[in-house]
Amino acid sequence: MKHIVVLTGAGMSAESGIATFRDSGGLWEQHSIEDVATPEGFCRNPQLVLDFYNARRKAAFEAIPNKGHTGLAEMEREYKVSVITQNVDSLHERAGSTDVLHLHGELDKVRSTADPSLIYTLTADNPEIHLGDKCEKGSQLRPHIVWFGEAVPMIEKAMGIVRVADTLVVIGTSLNVYPAAGLLNYVKSGTPIYLIDPNEVKASYPGVHFIRKGASEGVEELRGLLEGLK
Repeated sequence: MKHIVVLTGAGMSAESGIATFRDSGGLWEQHSIEDVATPEGFCRNPQLVLDFYNARRKAAFEAIPNKGHTGLAEMEREYKVSVITQNVDSLHERAGSTDVLHLHGELDKVRSTADPSLIYTLTADNPEIHLGDKCEKGSQLRPHIVWFGEAVPMIEKAMGIVRVADTLVVIGTSLNVYPAAGLLNYVKSGTPIYLIDPNEVKASYPGVHFIRKGASEGVEELRGLLEGLK
């Protein structure tokens, strides 16, 4: 069975109403990265950081997977599909994808500030964490998110997945965010690469097939192209 590896970014979830960070009007224009997405920001003002992610988590729980998400999940009937996502929402899983690796953490999870292995899952009925919410070891809980300045623990696993891809698909990411963007360097020579994005993306990788559409329409076109190659 052909192994298709899909790397997704913020554009994948934009059609589901999840606010992007870097686009015009995105979250980084409304909030300082240093204040809400760094360990130092959390130390300075943990209440602000918790409030920021509580709001993001509530929005993510209310969002519905779009046809791009469901289209990728449906592709598992015909291919081995591995999704590597920079997104912290759970829309891929909720759409039915069974092999999803989150590079930047997961919004519906929180973890201990003292022991990163203590991870807890929140629900739509109980989506918030507050100052004073602690793990069983007595330490404050924090979002299970990879902040700027922190290591990306899943990047080596992602490299291994990309290395064995028969086809690589990139959806909704500018390829400017590292280390995720560097994953394309681990694709085997000659591996077909499809890039789905409604905006122009400057990619220096040879042989990239561009699909200038949003996630939903782009995944539909991709499926047709792959079907034609059988």
